[in-house]
Amino acid sequence: MSEVHPKISTKSPPHPIKVRTVDVAVIGGGIVGKACALGLAQLGLNTIEIAPDLGQTVPSPQGDQWGQRVYAFSLSTQKLLAHLQIWDALDHSRIQVLRDMRIYGDRGEKNDQLHLSAFEAGTPQLAWIGESNLVEHILDQASRFQNKLERLTDVVEKIDTDHEGVTLNLKNGGVIQAQLVIAADGANSPIRSELGISTSEESYSQSAVVANWICTYPHLETAFQWFLPGGDIIAMLPLPNKQVSMVWSTSPENATALLKLDQNGWSELLSTIANAAIGKQLGELTLNSAPAAFPLRKIRASRFIGPESSPKIALIGDAAHVMHPLAGQGLNLGLRDVAVLLNILGKRESFRSVNDPVLLRRYERQRQGDTTALLWVTDKLKRLFSANSNPERQLRNWGLGLVNRSHFIKQRLIERALGEIDFE
Repeated sequence: MSEVHPKISTKSPPHPIKVRTVDVAVIGGGIVGKACALGLAQLGLNTIEIAPDLGQTVPSPQGDQWGQRVYAFSLSTQKLLAHLQIWDALDHSRIQVLRDMRIYGDRGEKNDQLHLSAFEAGTPQLAWIGESNLVEHILDQASRFQNKLERLTDVVEKIDTDHEGVTLNLKNGGVIQAQLVIAADGANSPIRSELGISTSEESYSQSAVVANWICTYPHLETAFQWFLPGGDIIAMLPLPNKQVSMVWSTSPENATALLKLDQNGWSELLSTIANAAIGKQLGELTLNSAPAAFPLRKIRASRFIGPESSPKIALIGDAAHVMHPLAGQGLNLGLRDVAVLLNILGKRESFRSVNDPVLLRRYERQRQGDTTALLWVTDKLKRLFSANSNPERQLRNWGLGLVNRSHFIKQRLIERALGEIDFE
């Protein structure tokens, strides 16, 4: 639908409602929303960020404990954070450079593997591994010193769009008028629902169990991933100081059982699965965080801008797309949304306002291809490695070896994982 109208009360408010006007309003308080709000303010746009938890400062991670939310940051993400002038401010002693990836099939045969190497690809690294709160803390710090950015702890209850812009009605009674609104409000985006933007959504009937471990063998700056019979996927991402972060994609029932394991239970389990390969690569593993689990699903919004007739709102991050974590690209895809949006608005023609439909359609056009390709590939890989018939098992394991022997294909895979962002 093209317009969403707030409810109109016939009662006069006890005090006049203060209407505030800004260039852009960003709805959402995660990494993607915070990065977008900071970048828009750095463009000189009067920006307000609205989320219910913005009043809670994300502490800087310290000590030997590591956060459960660990991400692989691609080159495109590093370029964006550098563009926002926060990459060098991160505590790099808590960031691990990733130079190799080793992916193993489920038959345990020597040739059923894929090795991706930064050295072979002629790039310094494949990615960086770091904690979510490490980045969020610095984004919070940078935002406080940006005079074009205001942060508001509140909830948007209703929105109303017209040809001039968007009116946001807040839970505390305030009203914000913005030329442009950026919806970074998550996978269950209320803004997306208010706009009537449909989604294609599918549950993978899996949960991701995450935990951090101290290992006795050096990880050699390598990420390991094992596909197990039955469809489970275990990834071990390297962290500084002989630590790894585990992401185990499994059935919800098994995830519940895994969360109940103690250290002895985990040690026994990890010594047997994947043909005991995990222990051979990493040695003994000691828990360094409490395991947690979250459900996995695929979501793709039918449109990335709205309303359809006169768009004034753009979806970014999980509000636009959610993917399986096997490729480690979910956050990177969302931050590429931010990078493309900043590029388009920063290079807009002088006669165009920030909510010009031409600009928003440029954004949607540029993001559709990247999103569609990555979601499709990730989904097909997940389904291929969940299949249990012997022909399918032989095909996928043979395919790993085939790709491993092709320098050209591996180079294309690495280029896709790095992402392409240019701020020049």
